[in-house]
Order: sequence, then structure tokens, then C-alpha cells
Amino acid sequence: MASNINPTVRRRRLGQELRRLREQRGMTAEEVADRLLVSQSKISRLENGRRSISQRDVRDLCGVYEVDDQRMVDSLMQMAKDSRQQGWWHAFGDIPYSVYIGLETDAASLRVYEPQVVPGLLQSRQYAEALIRGALPESPVSDVEKRVQVRMRRQERVSAPESPLRLWAVVDESALRRVVGNEQVMRDQLEYLVEQSHLPHVTVQVLPFSMGAHPGITGHYAVLEFPDAADSSVVYIEGVTSDLYLEKANDVHKYTMMYEHLRAQALNVEQSRDFISDAAKKYAR
Repeated sequence: MASNINPTVRRRRLGQELRRLREQRGMTAEEVADRLLVSQSKISRLENGRRSISQRDVRDLCGVYEVDDQRMVDSLMQMAKDSRQQGWWHAFGDIPYSVYIGLETDAASLRVYEPQVVPGLLQSRQYAEALIRGALPESPVSDVEKRVQVRMRRQERVSAPESPLRLWAVVDESALRRVVGNEQVMRDQLEYLVEQSHLPHVTVQVLPFSMGAHPGITGHYAVLEFPDAADSSVVYIEGVTSDLYLEKANDVHKYTMMYEHLRAQALNVEQSRDFISDAAKKYAR
């Protein structure tokens, strides 16, 4: 697969374009489904980019929408073809959050709030292994190792020499106090977190217990933004059995405002580094 083709992002762009064409014709998803003798849920999944789309699907939809411009049809067909290719993460087999990985791989910036653990893109290998093993106690060693490898591969976006991911992480104090693995693992992890925070494109802030209630009290979430203006921002909320992706402008705006409040309530960058370093020293003692 060409390195500049991200199947997840291509599906998303294609879905957005198909939705635009449908709305331009003044049709509902139910009406389109009736015309094509398919379920309404299929049309919805194609438009939100969560389902692989075939060139035949694109051809049929263009017919329903009466698209006369053959160049547009050809372009959409090519996007469908590209969207069925595999990203690097497919080499690791069935990864439950593969849609998120695809979005993260193409994102220009990521703002994440973590109330329980150190953010995945800033985890040391030993911490990640201990965390995944603890979270999935019944999983075989091979599955744990696969997930660790995927997490380490994802971190290449942060260390990329060209166009690295702009990462802003607000981390709750509980993530620094929870002993994952053992005290040595925690000391190494926190020292690594401070080291990473010195990268020009990485910002880490700590939200201490003393701040009390705050907008992130409901749990973890992330906001992804993309380099192409055609790709709208996405809010990602991880679940146990399924994940939630919010793309409506109003939803993204609400979570973005919540994040601004979190950043304002958290310690500043230098205070956060000192706070993390002090926590690491306590593990050393």
C-alpha cells in the first residue's frame, strides 16, 4: 500500500462526499435504501466511514444521485478502491480499535484527557505491557505482546522526524499514583513522561486532586484534528465493547470547550514537570 493512503481516512472522506450528494438531492437515507433494496443502516455506515465500501456501491449510489460528471464518479470509485486497502495495523490481525488507529495515524494534532493511566502515546514499553496484562487478565501472552507492539508502533507518530503528531495531554494525578507493574516501572515511566514533555510538539499538564470537580470528571476522551480542511475533527470515547466517535460540529465544539477548561485548571507545563518528577522520586525511595 502506498504510504500516503490511509484507508480509514479515505472511507471517511468518501462517506462525507456521498452524504453531501444525498443531501444535495434532498433524499433521506431511508429513501436511498429503498431504491437500492438495502438496509438504512448500511447507508448510514457507508456515510460515517465505519464500513468498507465497494466500487459497485459507489456506482449504484452515483446512479441514484444522478451524478453526471464522470470525473467525479471516477474519483469516488478510486477512493473506494483505496479505502479497501490495508493500513499498517492490519498486519497485527484483529485490533478492536483499528478505526481509531487509522484516524490517529493521519491526524495533525491530538488532545487527550486521561483520568486513570498515562496516555498510550507516552507510555514506556514496560508500563504498557503491565497495563495491558492487568486490563486483560484472561488474554494469552501472544495477544498482550501484539497489543504492546501496536502501541509502540503508534508512538512513531510522536517521534516522526517530519510532521510529528502535535500532542497535548492533560493527565489526572491518579494516573501518577496508580502503581502499574511495580515501583521501578512507575519511576521509569514518570521519568520518561517528563522526557517526552520536553519535545517541542508535546505538552503535558497534570490535573491534581486539589482541583476537585472538573469538566473531565466523566472520563477519558480525545479530540483529533486533521491537516486537510475537508476532514472534520473527531471526538473519540473508548468503550469496553464498542467505541464512540462524535463528528457533529456541535458535539466537537462542546468537548473542545471542556478541554479548554481542563487546560486552564491543570498545572502549567513547568509545574507539571516538577509534580511528575516529585512523584518519580517517591517511587525511587
